[in-house]
Amino acid sequence: MPRSKPKRGSGASSRGSRRGGGSSPSRWQTLGMFVTFLALAALVGSLAFGIWQHFTRDRSPQSSAPVAPAPGVRPVASVAPSGRVRVQVLNATATHGLARVATGVLRDHGFDVVETGNAGRGTPPASAVYDRVGNLSAARQAAAALGISRVEIRRDTTLLVDVTVVLGNDWRAPPSQ
Repeated sequence: MPRSKPKRGSGASSRGSRRGGGSSPSRWQTLGMFVTFLALAALVGSLAFGIWQHFTRDRSPQSSAPVAPAPGVRPVASVAPSGRVRVQVLNATATHGLARVATGVLRDHGFDVVETGNAGRGTPPASAVYDRVGNLSAARQAAAALGISRVEIRRDTTLLVDVTVVLGNDWRAPPSQ
């Protein structure tokens, strides 16, 4: 009697090899790998775009037209500190909100105002800027931004600031630009 060949795909051995340890991936495995690849491609593309945008950003000012100062008002020099300069602003006058106004001016010029408040009793009535850490250049830049001419070295590293600004009765806020 002749032997018959088993039909393809009907045997138990062919089913077991397809689902178990077969060499070809199933549809779900293929779909999972595809989705993983797409997510990875999106992540790499986003990173590349962010880096490209960082280095090609237009860093020029929005307007190149100079702004003329108001008549009779001395212009304040455009100063910007090199690096982070921590500033303390103290109001030595009876005028409320003076330290807040000076804080706005300093922040517009790139200073990091970390503390504002009122000066203690016995503070001289004239405005002054004090260098606290041996960075006289930063103190001079803060003084120039506020239009204060008196700059002194008074080191005090316990204050955790680079510069202290004391606003006296002689200080007037520069005109807004």
